[in-house]
Amino acid sequence: MKGEQNMDDANRLDLPDDPARLRARIGQLEGQLLQSEKLAAVGQLAAGVAHEINNPVGFVGSNLGALGTYIGRLFELIAAYEAMEQALPAVHPARQEVARLRATLEVDYLRQDIPDLLRESVDGLDRVKRIISDLKGFSRVDDGRHEAVDLHRGLESTLNVIWSELKYKAQVVREFGELPPVVCIPGQINQVFMNLLVNAAQAIETTGTITLRTGTAGDRVWVEISDTGKGIPADIRARIFEPFFTTKPVGKGTGLGLSISRDIVERHGGRLEVQSAPGEGTTFRITLPVGEAPPDGD
Repeated sequence: MKGEQNMDDANRLDLPDDPARLRARIGQLEGQLLQSEKLAAVGQLAAGVAHEINNPVGFVGSNLGALGTYIGRLFELIAAYEAMEQALPAVHPARQEVARLRATLEVDYLRQDIPDLLRESVDGLDRVKRIISDLKGFSRVDDGRHEAVDLHRGLESTLNVIWSELKYKAQVVREFGELPPVVCIPGQINQVFMNLLVNAAQAIETTGTITLRTGTAGDRVWVEISDTGKGIPADIRARIFEPFFTTKPVGKGTGLGLSISRDIVERHGGRLEVQSAPGEGTTFRITLPVGEAPPDGD
């Protein structure tokens, strides 16, 4: 009964009594619901795309493996021909033709370059596989199941998914501490990470640094995402968690990212705080309870 009471308290909406404020609050909640529905739709789309990509990625990987084997056999055959070539007189027309072809076709260079090309292709394919896996994780934003998860893994997955937003603007520095598994809805926490990381990248006007720090404090863990961007003035900082508040141009933001992020963190029994000043960058700090592992089947 106590657990049910706590759940009811966590899900209860704080609605104002004043009619005007109530209408405004309802509008905010409708906006958040619409945004959540959009995220759910995007999640389903991402899951479908990831599934469709997975099959061709699988046979491309298999083909690359076979191609590497076949090329190795061809190299063995070339080596055998080269050994036979030495048995021919230096002035023999066949030997001269082989020497000409070796130079024209750059056989020695191909021997060095082809294995490198195959390795790079396999590495690229492995990255695609990781992105597919991480997209599947993000498609579970609204499945509502609590799991004991590794937050470092969640951060790395998020970085992998949004790397195109970061790679030309920011160096990512990791200062990770030792973290225990945290009981949470992993897709939702990853959504918070994504919102904060994208904000950090957008705050950096040219190039800069995004630093990820983690640690523990008693029975809670914390994650900090810091940027070396332009910082936030005090008057704007006081409003950044308000639904629909944004300083971005029209079409660049809904003003719901930070509001939804704070709601997610608070529903997990945590806090989302910000420290910033103009010209000094910004740090968002997420604090979460470790929690207890849910029973099997929850």
